[in-house]
Amino acid sequence: MGKTYEHIDGRLRKFIEEQPVFFTATAPLSADGTVNLSPKGLRGSFAVLDERTVAYLDFAGSNAETVAHLRENGRITLMWCAFSGPPNIVRVHGRGEPVFRDDPRWKELVAHFPGIDHTRHGLRAIIVVTAELIRDTCGFAVPLMTYEEERPLHGSRFAREDDESLDAYFRSKEHIATSIDGLPGLPLPLPPTPAADPV
Repeated sequence: MGKTYEHIDGRLRKFIEEQPVFFTATAPLSADGTVNLSPKGLRGSFAVLDERTVAYLDFAGSNAETVAHLRENGRITLMWCAFSGPPNIVRVHGRGEPVFRDDPRWKELVAHFPGIDHTRHGLRAIIVVTAELIRDTCGFAVPLMTYEEERPLHGSRFAREDDESLDAYFRSKEHIATSIDGLPGLPLPLPPTPAADPV
């Protein structure tokens, strides 16, 4: 039987932080709009900010459906599955917001992801999610699978981009500035990448 949680802490927090992949689901308000489901990987790109708030890094890609849906209505569900060990599925239903580089919260938020060199991945936003409903279910039908390693392809692809070339890449894609359903997506041009603090 599924269980509802008030907070993301203890074993629940440990479980979601250990998973190498999670999924995000969003949708527009329009009844005939396109529901979007995305896998998210890259170790270190997800963080629990407090007992009811999580965040993940939104990297360069060829679509921006999640950003568009969150800008329109804020609804989002995140899901983690146990592909090894005891079966488990955890969902966090909540309200999400894309935080862009010129937001005053950027510097504090990006500090929650010390394990990732975000300059190599074309970081375009940080998605902050406030949990409204936290539940787990059995996951008995989820297959057992073995994790091998992270793919290096995303980092190697976008490490060669700077702000100018990344903006050109985004503008060349049909569904980045505008979603599949015509909603405003990633606001272009993105603000410049903030300079790193001196060591």
